[in-house]
Amino acid sequence: MKDIEKFYKRAVKERSANSTEELLNFISDSHGSKVQIASSLGAEDVVLIDIMKRRNLEIDVFTIDTGRLNQETYDLIDEISSRYEIKINILLPEPLDVKEMVEKKGMNLFYESTENRKLCCDIRKVKPLNRHLSELDAWISGIRSEQNQNRLRSKRIELEHRDKLIIKYNPLLDWTYKQIFDYIKENNVPYNKLHDLGYPSIGCLPCTRSVKQGDKNRSGRWYWEEESNTECGLHEN
Repeated sequence: MKDIEKFYKRAVKERSANSTEELLNFISDSHGSKVQIASSLGAEDVVLIDIMKRRNLEIDVFTIDTGRLNQETYDLIDEISSRYEIKINILLPEPLDVKEMVEKKGMNLFYESTENRKLCCDIRKVKPLNRHLSELDAWISGIRSEQNQNRLRSKRIELEHRDKLIIKYNPLLDWTYKQIFDYIKENNVPYNKLHDLGYPSIGCLPCTRSVKQGDKNRSGRWYWEEESNTECGLHEN
């Protein structure tokens, strides 16, 4: 896409109020093979995949395998792939980056300091994402505004400065957690079984724990840090 800023401004003006389904149609028609859905295999992402397939949209899906995910997440990759007859593109961190980090700081470096945790997230998540996005014009995320303060400031259509300018779409931004699971139940959508064990937000196994009913949505992420640290860097651009 030659003039991405011009397209972005027009899209914000004309499409920001679209329904989730209408916005996904617009995204598919506008970007074709140059847009993909980013999936962490959480509840929001399986809803996006289900809506996309129900509307017969051909949007590819990718996920990032950090090497430290829960078995339930790996199981869901296979279940989603089979149910919707899609191939989920698996992004991996650079092996040499991981090797160097672990040799210098240990396997569980993230418990030692926020700086170490952010380094681990950067190597295992952010760098693989940025490499992949460099080949696209746009990407689709399942973030919701009620998840934390950072996402409360997000817009349904955003222009990001990564390795290049890229458009980010957040079609579920105004959905509530209840709406997400109402949709899952009504449409019999496969979902990560960790949600039934008190995990509203799912990340890497050593960095995520279950939360009590009524706790904040992402309070189980990096739970040993300050409460305000609820982002890994994927959605902070």
